[in-house]
Amino acid sequence: MARHRALCEQAVDPLEIAAGLEEAGLGPGAAARYRHADVFSLAEELYARVPRRPPDPRAAEPEESWRRRSGAALWTALAAALPCAALAAVRAAHPGPPGALGLLAAVAAGGWLAATAVRALSTPGPARPPAGGYGPPGGPQNPWRPGEAERPEHLAGRPGPWSVSPWAAGPARPGRWPRPVVLGYGLAAAAALLLPLMAGSGPAQAVMVVAAAAGLGAAEWSARWFRHVGRIHLGTAATITDFRSRLRPVLPVAVGLHLAVLAVLTFAALAVLTAVAPRPGPPQAGGLLHAVAHRADAVQWAAQGGQGLLLLLAVLLLHCGRAGAAVAALAAGSVGTALLVLLQGRPGLGWPLLAEHGPAGALLLGSGPAVAVLLPYAWVVLGRPGSYR
Repeated sequence: MARHRALCEQAVDPLEIAAGLEEAGLGPGAAARYRHADVFSLAEELYARVPRRPPDPRAAEPEESWRRRSGAALWTALAAALPCAALAAVRAAHPGPPGALGLLAAVAAGGWLAATAVRALSTPGPARPPAGGYGPPGGPQNPWRPGEAERPEHLAGRPGPWSVSPWAAGPARPGRWPRPVVLGYGLAAAAALLLPLMAGSGPAQAVMVVAAAAGLGAAEWSARWFRHVGRIHLGTAATITDFRSRLRPVLPVAVGLHLAVLAVLTFAALAVLTAVAPRPGPPQAGGLLHAVAHRADAVQWAAQGGQGLLLLLAVLLLHCGRAGAAVAALAAGSVGTALLVLLQGRPGLGWPLLAEHGPAGALLLGSGPAVAVLLPYAWVVLGRPGSYR
């Protein structure tokens, strides 16, 4: 019992103890010295006499530090904002319909964004140690009976204080997304960011697009933080209901933080634009803050918030294993925005929002329905334990 206490404390079945004893070299002769007919009988007594002591579920895999999250967010912000800023500079130097140079710059910026997504999301995460992976409920390594309570970590396939087999390899953590899925996400995100620039918007809308691209860093940080909090609750919640009640306020907090950071970035971008290239005419009363507040109207701010929320939900779903929904939502928003941009110049369309506000109205009408569909889906899906494997 003293020599094999760790094995006996973490076993969920006497057969695991018997297998461990045989691997340690104990045979029928050694079992006879302990007054047992065979190793299986000895294992049954050890299983009955040693109380269970499961390993710490938080030790199953290394937690992501805030420095790692901040570094990834900063890299994402720079990698997304630089090509958008370069395309905005090209469009400002050559206004009007995009020519060959504008199309080449758009293709280069979109390729850069897609390649950045493939590089970032195809990087494997930290490997799970063999002692940290556990079989799914109902499997031979992690038996689960219908009479037992449904634990969150059972359904997520992760170790917990109720599934303590140290011998099972269990499901491997998905470290790489398939390249087509990641490439589709990168192309959809690039289209969502670059379409307002290619539509011939003014300087205010251009700097707001650059701010939205920089806001992807905040979305990356929020998604990693959301997943981190979900894993913590996954290891401490006692039931599915407890897990969902703990996780319920996390998504609104993540959305609120992201929108606040996006608003600060947008205001800073508009302030820089106002200081560098003020509007022609006499200076207005109220100073720089008053001028920045009147640089963009309510429709532009609403479109900025809708686009930022769409990108945040897509990144959240992508980090939590729902890549198909993320890519579909971004693609739907981008296609809708592109169609509305093409239709905004048609006479007799009857949509004042498109006629008066141009690309900003098209962006609002294109991203709004996608957000309206994606937000309830994310609320339901992100409350499931399987999203945090």
